[in-house]
Amino acid sequence: MIQLSEILSAFPSISLKEMDGVALMNRTDTKFMLSMSELEEILALLSDKYRVLEINGLRKNSYETLYYDTADFLFYRRHHSGKKNRYKIRKRKYVESNLTFLEVKFKTNKDRTEKDRVKLPLVSEDLLENEKTFIEDETHLGLEFEPKLWNSFQRITLVNNEMPERLTIDLGLGFSSNGKEIKLNNFVIAEVKQERRNRYSPFMVELKKRMIREDSISKYCLGVAMLFPEMKSNSFKSKILKLRKIENGMVA
Repeated sequence: MIQLSEILSAFPSISLKEMDGVALMNRTDTKFMLSMSELEEILALLSDKYRVLEINGLRKNSYETLYYDTADFLFYRRHHSGKKNRYKIRKRKYVESNLTFLEVKFKTNKDRTEKDRVKLPLVSEDLLENEKTFIEDETHLGLEFEPKLWNSFQRITLVNNEMPERLTIDLGLGFSSNGKEIKLNNFVIAEVKQERRNRYSPFMVELKKRMIREDSISKYCLGVAMLFPEMKSNSFKSKILKLRKIENGMVA
């Protein structure tokens, strides 16, 4: 079988600076869950449709993310209960480019994602006063937040040659909190980011051929559900079951 690195080498590259034109900070997101073998099969067909982000000669880039929530997991509970107009607060380090941001994401009731962020010199677990001010200016919630969960993964980023579309592919996911860790080696989350939803995306067309359907999925919520058994997780049980089947090679 052709290895992922060999498949990626067939794609023309794009730099971070060239990607500025497709930042898509206000966008629609469409997510999918699939296996490494399915990903490799699909990417092998698409090297003429996308360019791949390359940083310092690397086409798989490492991310480290620290998620914040209230003491009683308000953001998690709102997502679990299906509430719209919900926030996500995180610090994210882009390892290869040595960049760190505090990011506030807002999912509107019209299924659009808005993201604002501010550059940080480093990731400190505790929120500094200027970081708290940024969060309050973005959310107007008047709440206190604390670090809850670390998430690490490698990301492949593809940019469509013909339409405003970015595709992020996250693999090698790991979650950790309070000394507990989970590592996933076969499970992949793909996310298609577009100005407006376009089903003619070459990647989405290939997924449809394989009957891989859209999944509303949050890495933060998955991590909480798996690492905090005391938290209610009924709404995520079907996704966790599918995740485990993919991880164990039971989903082709």
